[in-house]
Amino acid sequence: MCGIVGYVGERNSQPILLDGLKRLEYRGYDSAGLAVVGPDRRLRVEKCRGKIIDLEQRLLSHPLVGHLGVGHTRWATHGAPSDENAHPHTACCSEGASKVTVVHNGIIENHEEVRRGLAGHRFSSQTDTEVVAHLVESSLNGRADLRKVLSTVAGRMRGAYALGVLVENEPDLLVAMRRGSPLVIGLGEKENFIASDIPALLPHTRRLLILEDGDMAFLRSSGVEVFDVRGRRVRRREREITWTQAMAEKGGYKHFMLKEIFEQPHAVADTLRGRLNGGRLAELNGLPVKRIERVVLTACGTSYHASLLGKAALEQLAHCRVESDIASECRYRPNLFDERTLVVAVSQSGETADTLAAVETAREGGAKVLAICNVVDSSLARAADAVLYTRAGPEIGVASTKTFTTQIAVLLVLALDLAERRGAAPASVRKAVRRGLGRGAAAIDRVLAMSSEIREKMEPYAAARNLLYIGRGRLFPIALEGALKLKEISYIHAEAYAAGELKHGPIALIDENMPVVVFVAQDETLPKMMSNVEEVRSRGAKVIAVTAGPVESLKSKAAAVFSLPPTEGWVQPIPMAVVTQLMAYHIAVLKGTDVDQPRNLAKSVTVE
Repeated sequence: MCGIVGYVGERNSQPILLDGLKRLEYRGYDSAGLAVVGPDRRLRVEKCRGKIIDLEQRLLSHPLVGHLGVGHTRWATHGAPSDENAHPHTACCSEGASKVTVVHNGIIENHEEVRRGLAGHRFSSQTDTEVVAHLVESSLNGRADLRKVLSTVAGRMRGAYALGVLVENEPDLLVAMRRGSPLVIGLGEKENFIASDIPALLPHTRRLLILEDGDMAFLRSSGVEVFDVRGRRVRRREREITWTQAMAEKGGYKHFMLKEIFEQPHAVADTLRGRLNGGRLAELNGLPVKRIERVVLTACGTSYHASLLGKAALEQLAHCRVESDIASECRYRPNLFDERTLVVAVSQSGETADTLAAVETAREGGAKVLAICNVVDSSLARAADAVLYTRAGPEIGVASTKTFTTQIAVLLVLALDLAERRGAAPASVRKAVRRGLGRGAAAIDRVLAMSSEIREKMEPYAAARNLLYIGRGRLFPIALEGALKLKEISYIHAEAYAAGELKHGPIALIDENMPVVVFVAQDETLPKMMSNVEEVRSRGAKVIAVTAGPVESLKSKAAAVFSLPPTEGWVQPIPMAVVTQLMAYHIAVLKGTDVDQPRNLAKSVTVE
């Protein structure tokens, strides 16, 4: 979740580092800092609690000048947000040793044990990160080979880390190390960069290296060398960033979230391109799907809601035995995975710590792993036996939007593919779903045209304290996602229930102060949903209805109705999800909250 940037080259590093941190603000943070090695070979640090603008104010009177530096935005794990706990962290406690500064994303699980072993060292923070700087500094002692020192330090640390390291007597050297947390290298002309995510690199280069677990890279202005944890040189394939800088900027929209909501027709079309026109729908890299007896979907947050819809589709279309599991719960139960299990791991970033841990558990049990993610060569993609990419492009807003709809599209493609491989579901049904998916982008376009209507009709509910979302069948996951979106960006308490559960407790909450959002499908659940509308309405609730196709009786029963053009049943959730996104967005704007950087949240949860 923290943001890391680093630079070595011929330009002054401070403006480059600050710009890179701003491009990583979406990851969520509570403090920021820079460290720069100056022309006098002295290492200077400036950091503070708060936003990057607060750091910039400090730098006005104390600018950092030098061609080598690192920057960091911190999201607190160990130690409260404070100036002292902000990164970078520096150590210089041993006589004759060089000052060492580090920035870190991840968690050093054995930091207390390491700290106890560093006798005589003075610590200035409560963070786990500071021990890394002291470990390096105490091992160097002014003489030792840095590569060997870092190999030793890596062996003493347990946990996850992406590290940027500066050593004061190495004025043209930036060191990067990773295990379990993402870190990429940008390659330039007489300059090189590190970053925890690609948007920080876009103004400078499209050439990059993706570090593997256990890698340590030595960056100089003249080039980059990569070594494994034992200090042996390794080669990492150079890749080209296909995103343009404009793709990672707002493009005239007020917020990244709104831009990304309106990008969904293209994102879904790109995701489906080449997957609906004959041949195999999903390239599964030889996975033995006919021998699979059990499918387990595992994910967190928004991706988990997508996986619930995937479970329903796999059950009904592919006739599979399917479970959907919250990844953060998976590793704490007995390992019942085996070689007859296919685990489908769903993650936007491919770096979600809990999902990666669930995948590791599954592989230990002998299961095969299929990844669904948005980032090429992410940790999840490399850990899986096969990958289906969502092709949504960069998503900057913390609240996922196009990630969710493209994940639904890929999960439906997977369900169709397995249905064909297993001979399940009639050909006419599969054909109808294919045709519906092909029209999915157009269905989203029609919802986007309703944005002003959604804003107008939702304005009365911006002052609400609580909302309830209900749905049945394939629309229950949309209710869950709608409630999550509202909570994330407007800070209004919202809950979602399967509509059939109303009588089992939640109905006690219904009164004139509880607006209820209902999702109504044109299928066998329609009569039951209309009964739910009557139940909540008779208790004074204002009903906000989202329906696919005309339901005339809703017009007299609901305070607001959003009627979408009819779509194929399995595709209905995609445009309905876009309605919920616009509902949450417009309410958040009316309330004046920080839409792109909601409090306490981060884009990628890379620590447990």
